[in-house]
Amino acid sequence: MTNLTDNSPKLVRDLMSVGVVTCSPNTKVRTIAQAIIEKDIEGVIVLDTQGHALGIVGQEELVKAYTQGDYEDKVAQEVMRDEIPQIPPDIPITAAAHLMLDQRVRVFFLTHHAGGVEYPAALITFKHILRYLSTDNTEELKDLGIKAERKAPLDLFIERREQQKKQNLNIHLD
Repeated sequence: MTNLTDNSPKLVRDLMSVGVVTCSPNTKVRTIAQAIIEKDIEGVIVLDTQGHALGIVGQEELVKAYTQGDYEDKVAQEVMRDEIPQIPPDIPITAAAHLMLDQRVRVFFLTHHAGGVEYPAALITFKHILRYLSTDNTEELKDLGIKAERKAPLDLFIERREQQKKQNLNIHLD
């Protein structure tokens, strides 16, 4: 067993997950709710046709849409929050946790700039921090952070965007 010591995550980039679930502005609220439940995620980023982030539809926005009635006909663009909570990858995890509490958010997104497009490429949530808190073995966290094996963020983004164009899907699922 490897104890959490010198090689344990210390910065957001060491604990984040790469890959963000996205949808188009015209995705139905019900479809987004299903994706959030199925993927066990905090929210879905709304992208325009060029891949630029427009906003986020999270659990709070969905519940608010429900309470306002007529939610079945609503789409992402009508219920999304314009501000996407963002954080840099090189700040301490403790600072990220404080910011989450101060800003009353359960998820921060990390954006990437490539090919003239700024897009959400990774995220850190309360669950990431709870996983870190609950383990004494760094092997249990090897799927997280910048060192986890995965496709390059831009390649993953392009693959998902092309998949959406080809299949005309509303939701990108990992």
